[in-house]
Amino acid sequence: MREGLFIKKNKARWERLEDGDVATPDDMAKDFTRLIDDLAYAKTFYPRSKVTTYINALAARIYLGIYQNRKEDSNRLVRFFKYDVPFTVGKYHLVILFAFCIFLMFFGVGFFSSLHDQYFVREVLGDGYVEMTEKNIEDGNPFNVYADSNPFFMWIRIMINNIIVSFSYFFRGILFGIPSIISLAKESIRLGAFEHMFYAKGMGGYAVVTVLLHGLLELTAIIITCGAGLVMGKSFLFPGTQTRLFSLRSGAKDGVKIVVGLVPIFIIAAFIEGFITRYYKMPLFMSISILLVCGAFIVWYFIILPVRLHKRDQRTEKVN
Repeated sequence: MREGLFIKKNKARWERLEDGDVATPDDMAKDFTRLIDDLAYAKTFYPRSKVTTYINALAARIYLGIYQNRKEDSNRLVRFFKYDVPFTVGKYHLVILFAFCIFLMFFGVGFFSSLHDQYFVREVLGDGYVEMTEKNIEDGNPFNVYADSNPFFMWIRIMINNIIVSFSYFFRGILFGIPSIISLAKESIRLGAFEHMFYAKGMGGYAVVTVLLHGLLELTAIIITCGAGLVMGKSFLFPGTQTRLFSLRSGAKDGVKIVVGLVPIFIIAAFIEGFITRYYKMPLFMSISILLVCGAFIVWYFIILPVRLHKRDQRTEKVN
């Protein structure tokens, strides 16, 4: 096509776009697509022509008008916790389930080892802690360890410690995920030994309710953190069709997203441990109410919501 005919054929549409005389967004999208086609044609057959420069400038102006002025998400932080974190958790539900199974298995190891070896608890928890706990039990305050310091400073100390430990457990996963699983196993054994210490005194149920006031959130976050470390290690071992380096980057990015998303969980768990667990003698219905709220949140945020987001994403892909 001669350049003059090309200009004559499309001039009216270009002028309409230049004047912004477009009826609907659909018309704008259609005309912009055709303009890009015009630009490709002009660059092919009239690379040094003024019409090519004109179309290029017009296309650039419309593009910037569309994308520079588009509305951004009003709060990226809200989107991060509302969508990104649960979506990523859902992506690795099987890995996190595996971490949960590791927790249950080694909790059982800690509990039953203590059941058959009276010195196992001391080896795991230390003589000092065991003797202090036994004295508190004799004094009628079995969980006085949660009430022996200022609640605010206790909250800050526990919060900082748990967050640091969680990141430590995650980054150990770089070694094929094995150190993260070992860390989870050790924590599970300690908890199993701790529970047996009270079970042996006829206070097993009491200990479970008291510890889970803060532990339900805290343990869930630790399990998921170690699962995130396993995700990072697994991404290097099993890269699929990707290169190992690219797969490792992707796994590390998803893992970091999960661990950062767990920070508020650790903050809330530490708050409960510092301010609420000290009142472990509260009526049972109050303790059960706190556990139900925490449990409902865990089930919703880490199980139901991720499944819903993935189903919605799959429906969107099918429509597209």
